[in-house]
Amino acid sequence: MITVEADIVIDAPIELCFDLARDMAIHKRTAWKHTKEEIVDGVKTGLIGLGESVTFEATHLGVRQRLTSKVVTLDRPYLFIDEMQEGAFRFLRHTHIFEEVQGKTRMSDIVEFAAPYGPIGWVVERLVLRTYLASFLKHRNQQLKQIAEKEHPS
Repeated sequence: MITVEADIVIDAPIELCFDLARDMAIHKRTAWKHTKEEIVDGVKTGLIGLGESVTFEATHLGVRQRLTSKVVTLDRPYLFIDEMQEGAFRFLRHTHIFEEVQGKTRMSDIVEFAAPYGPIGWVVERLVLRTYLASFLKHRNQQLKQIAEKEHPS
């Protein structure tokens, strides 16, 4: 299993950052454009909540695929965790942590995942997926930061 982490400090209130991270319209806006991400099932609009699921369809690494994720833990505005229910990974858990830091918000993502296909998957995790997911998170977080700071100028 691989763990990828990403942190960003956002000049906006913790509640706003937390809700933007759960907003399905914002999720779609913050994904890489070339993935052509669509929400095809589950919560399609508004804020996803505890026990709710969403299915995304997107092109990653040249392959169109679906991933269904369910929010399994939610403690507003500090933490939520979603876990893959169906998708290309053998296992995927995404922990979102929010902390107030000197009037700003530190948003931290921790993604734990394991690829299928035994030893081949193990190699792909380390050679491709770790860097790919880290880049995806960094891009998404930067986009979310811009949206939050635009909605709440200091």
